[in-house]
Amino acid sequence: MAANGLVFATLVAMDSNAQDRYATARNAMLEDIARIAWETRAETGRETFNPRVLEALGRVARHSLVPSGQESQAYDNRPLPIGHGQTISQPFIVALMSDLLAVQPGDSVLEIGTGSGYQTAVLAELGAMVYTVEIIESLARQAHERLAELGYGDVAARIADGYAGWPEHASFDSIIVTAAAPEVPDALKQQLKTGGRLVIPVGAQQGAQTLYLIEKQPDGTFHRRAILAVRFVPLTGRDRAQ
Repeated sequence: MAANGLVFATLVAMDSNAQDRYATARNAMLEDIARIAWETRAETGRETFNPRVLEALGRVARHSLVPSGQESQAYDNRPLPIGHGQTISQPFIVALMSDLLAVQPGDSVLEIGTGSGYQTAVLAELGAMVYTVEIIESLARQAHERLAELGYGDVAARIADGYAGWPEHASFDSIIVTAAAPEVPDALKQQLKTGGRLVIPVGAQQGAQTLYLIEKQPDGTFHRRAILAVRFVPLTGRDRAQ
């Protein structure tokens, strides 16, 4: 996959036996997500998540999307390092962000920050056509290979600066950003459909960060709502395009 190139995952069968070996750990993860959802309901406004979201997390082979040697920790409800100063997000946060997007089958979703491909896989399980952008080439290559092996065909991947989005495929039903930006990139807001949702953590690398849900109104304005205090790695980019 060349830099700035476009790649498409190919459909292959998932090894269900490998999935079964992690069934207990995966179910424990889902129970922990449900517990934290209840405990944070005052902040998020959500006592629980859409069953479709939890079912999607239950189908994703997270153990196949972590670096070798971390499989035994794959279903711990916490972030894990994936190299290059990046992490695979905590499953609860993945569930929360996915729930906020309200993805419907057939939706076009832009993901900024492919990372390990875990959030990508969850979006694909929800029936979205996912356009995912990653600036670190080695992470993008690894994620593409793993997603292809797991059978996710409705994923298009690109190595590029996420601050610019993916204008060639705009506009999107929803956009998700898996790293914290100091402010919301204007390019991403402009690539959102009317009625679309953008979920993004905003804040300084060493300071407070807040997860926001931004919705594009019929008149072209944006409604912004703070959801939860979070901690993400910074969104990197060559030009920090706005």
